[in-house]
Amino acid sequence: MTELEQFLQVQFLGNSILRWGLALLALLLTFTVLPILRRYISALRKRRPASETHTVLDVVSLLAQKTTSVLLWSIVVWSAHLLLILPPRVDQAIKYVITVVVWVQIGIWIGTVAAYFIDRTRTTSRDPSHNASLTIVQFVARLAIWSIVLLVALDNLGVNITALVTGLGIGGIAVALAVQTVLGDLLASISIAFDKPFAVGDALTIGQDSGTVEQIGVSSTRLRSVGGEQLIISNADLLKSRVRNFGRMYERRVLFTIGVAYETPRDKLTRIPGIIEAAIRAQEKTRFERSHFTAFGSSALTFESVYFVLDPDYIRYANIQQAINFRIHEELGNLGVQFAYPTQRLLVEGLASAAPQTRPG
Repeated sequence: MTELEQFLQVQFLGNSILRWGLALLALLLTFTVLPILRRYISALRKRRPASETHTVLDVVSLLAQKTTSVLLWSIVVWSAHLLLILPPRVDQAIKYVITVVVWVQIGIWIGTVAAYFIDRTRTTSRDPSHNASLTIVQFVARLAIWSIVLLVALDNLGVNITALVTGLGIGGIAVALAVQTVLGDLLASISIAFDKPFAVGDALTIGQDSGTVEQIGVSSTRLRSVGGEQLIISNADLLKSRVRNFGRMYERRVLFTIGVAYETPRDKLTRIPGIIEAAIRAQEKTRFERSHFTAFGSSALTFESVYFVLDPDYIRYANIQQAINFRIHEELGNLGVQFAYPTQRLLVEGLASAAPQTRPG
C-alpha cells in the first residue's frame, strides 16, 4: 500500500480522509453548480422579450428563484450523510431535519406554481370580477397546499397521521360549531367567487343600504356609500339579502309624471303627450315608449310617460331628464298650459240669523 493510500485511510472523527474529501467535493459541487444553473435560467428569462410568454421557462425560472439556500445546505448535509459514518442519533436527526426542509421547499414550489397560473389568469382576464374571485381562490389554494404538505411531512417523519386525521376530524367538528359564522362567511366568499353576482366597481342596493363595491374579501364585502362612509357587510348576510346590481344594467327605464291644471281645455290636453314624446326623442341615447293621460288627481290632471336611457350612467340619465324637463316646461308655457300644484277650495255655506225684535214697553 502506497503512502497516499495509507494517508487516505487515516481515520479522523470516525471517518477516513478519503470520505472527508468526498464530502468536501460534494460541498463544492453543490455550491458551485446549482447557483450557476439558477443564474443561467434567470438570465434566459431576462433575455426573452417581455411581450413573449413561455410557460415552462417562466415556471422553471420562478422555481429556481424560490429555491432557498437552506435546501442547498440540506443537499450538502444529505450528501455528507451518505458518504460519512455518523453516530445513530446524529444520523436520525439529520433525516428529520432534511425531511422537514424538503417538504417545506416542496410546499413553496407548489404554491409558487399555483400563484403563477392564478396571476396569469388575473392578467389575461377582462372581467374585473375575476380579481376578487381569484384572490379568494388563491387563499383557499394556499390553505389546501400547506395542509397537505404538513400531513405528508408528518407521515414521512413516522407520525401516525391516521389517528391525527381522525382527531382533527373530531376537533374540526367542535371548532366548526364554534366558528360557524366565520366558516359561513368563508363559504359565502367562495360562492361569490364562482357565481360572480357582482364585481368591484358595481353599484349595489342591499336592503336599505346602497354603495359601490370596493373590495370583496374572505369574510366581508366593503362598499362605499353615496355619503362617503364605508359599509362592511358579511358575505353570509350578503347572500341572504336581495341585491340590486346597477353595475350590470345596460339601460335605464325612466317613469315620470306631470300634472296640469283642471282648467286646461281638452284640445290642449290632447297635445301634451305629443309634446312630451318630442322632448324625449330630441335627446340622444333615449328610446321613447309611451306617454298617456292616466289619472284625475286630487288637484291635477296626471300624465304618465316612460322612456329608456340607453346608458346605465346615472349622471347621463340626470342630464337627459333635466333637458326633457326644460323642454316640456317651455312648450307647455308656449301652449298656455299651467302646471298644477296642490290647492284646496273652501266653500262656506251659512244662514243669516235675524236680529231679535223688541217691543217698546
